[in-house]
Order: sequence, then C-alpha cells, then structure tokens
Amino acid sequence: MRIIGIDPGIQITGYGVIDVLQDGSYDLVCSGSIQTKKTDKTPKRLLEIYEDILTICNKFEPDVASIEQLFFFKNQKTIIPVAQARGVILSALEKCNIEVFEYTPMVVKQVLTGSGRADKKFVEDMVRRTIELKHEIKLDDTIDAIAIAICHDRSRL
Repeated sequence: MRIIGIDPGIQITGYGVIDVLQDGSYDLVCSGSIQTKKTDKTPKRLLEIYEDILTICNKFEPDVASIEQLFFFKNQKTIIPVAQARGVILSALEKCNIEVFEYTPMVVKQVLTGSGRADKKFVEDMVRRTIELKHEIKLDDTIDAIAIAICHDRSRL
C-alpha cells in the first residue's frame, strides 16, 4: 500500500509518500514541502498548493491519503489560511480519486509515541526509528507529514 501523508499549511505544506512493505516495514518513496511566498496573494498561493499536490499524486500514485485534521489554534490569524490550504488539498486528492483519512495531531502523537502530548522532537525521533530517511529532513512539516502517513497505516490494523 502507498500512503501520502500531508501536513497542510498556507506557507508550508509538508508531504511524505511511504510504501507499506509486506513485512510491515516502511519505505520512504519521497518527501518534501510546498512553500509559497508570503508576498503572493492568497489565491495564487492556494493554486500553487493545489497544482503541486496534483503533480505529486499523479507522479507517485498513492492508494490513500492521510491529512492532519484541523484543531483549535491558539493563533486565530492562522486558522483561516490553514483551512483554505486544507480545502484545496482535499479538492486535489478528490480529483485524483484518492480516499482521504484525517487525524488530529494528538492522535498522530498517540499512535507514534504512545503519548498524545509528545513534543515535536519525540515524534521526530520515532519517525527516524520507524523509517529509514534517505536524506536529511530539516522541516518539521515534512517530518509531521511522514508521521501522519505512518499513523494511518498503524490505525487501520
């Protein structure tokens, strides 16, 4: 099974495509981020995210997608742009006929670390222990996307 995990954002959208192997281990097919310019207007940024998700899905053909679900934000200024980014991502996944599963950050942390309150460093450590990363990943958004993909596989068992 091939899973794309997505951590949505208007400035940075992280993604990770993993294969679940026969023995239950994982192979990282690709990962990265879609980064939009703050100076661009929102419609242009959303179109860029939409088109890039389409390109990634058409190239790597995931069977399913797992995406971070919206949760209460402390920063009220970011919830609308993140919701808009999620909307265009969900639209792109639908256009590609990819079934979508959604997980809250707390569920992802619980599944990967055993604690829904784990910090980002612990989640990153668990991702690195779970899957061989072929290159250094510097963005939390990309690590989070890989974690979301692993979460989906572990949640379906």
